[in-house]
Amino acid sequence: MEHKITFATIGSAMSILFLIIVNYLTSPGHLWFLYPSYVIILWPMSLYFLSKNQYKFFALFVGIVTIFFLVAANYTNESDHPWFLYAIFPIILWVILAFLGKNSKKLSVAFIGSASTILYYSVLNYYLSPGYPWAIYPAYVVLWWPILLYFIRAKKYFGLSLFGTLLTSIFFIVVSVVSTPNVIWEVYPIFAVLWWPLSMYFYGAEKKKKVYN
Repeated sequence: MEHKITFATIGSAMSILFLIIVNYLTSPGHLWFLYPSYVIILWPMSLYFLSKNQYKFFALFVGIVTIFFLVAANYTNESDHPWFLYAIFPIILWVILAFLGKNSKKLSVAFIGSASTILYYSVLNYYLSPGYPWAIYPAYVVLWWPILLYFIRAKKYFGLSLFGTLLTSIFFIVVSVVSTPNVIWEVYPIFAVLWWPLSMYFYGAEKKKKVYN
């Protein structure tokens, strides 16, 4: 394995150097070598960390390299908008969960992770693009993390259907109010979602009926 890692390291270094030279000779105004180099540099490091079963440090390395790549890609393209900030939080959260190991499955971690995600993107929404409250979309998604964890572990599947329907209905109503306040379209997806708890209720009732009969 050491020979493979050495070969991958030398091959990656030579490939990146070649890409830098070609980039400089053909189009020095656009640093496109960053994109293939990001993938190439992961080759030897993946072999090293995975061969040693150091999965946590592999996640840390990939996270750091990815963040540096996103920052470089953001500013080398002369973009005034720091779009890399939208992508780095999930990466940081992934690294933290990797280091937590089995503790990452705790309900408290899910609540903290969900709340911190909502807070982070709400702050970005407020300061970077306050024109539209887009933070409601990632908020809706991450709220399912602790909800699913709690109800599935408690085996309260009907409660999950009720809570999920309520959350989804509120989400559609909020989206409708902030996006198209003059069009009442949210009733259609809400009507479709209502079949989830209804089907769960009748399934449970039918199951109990068969047991008592």
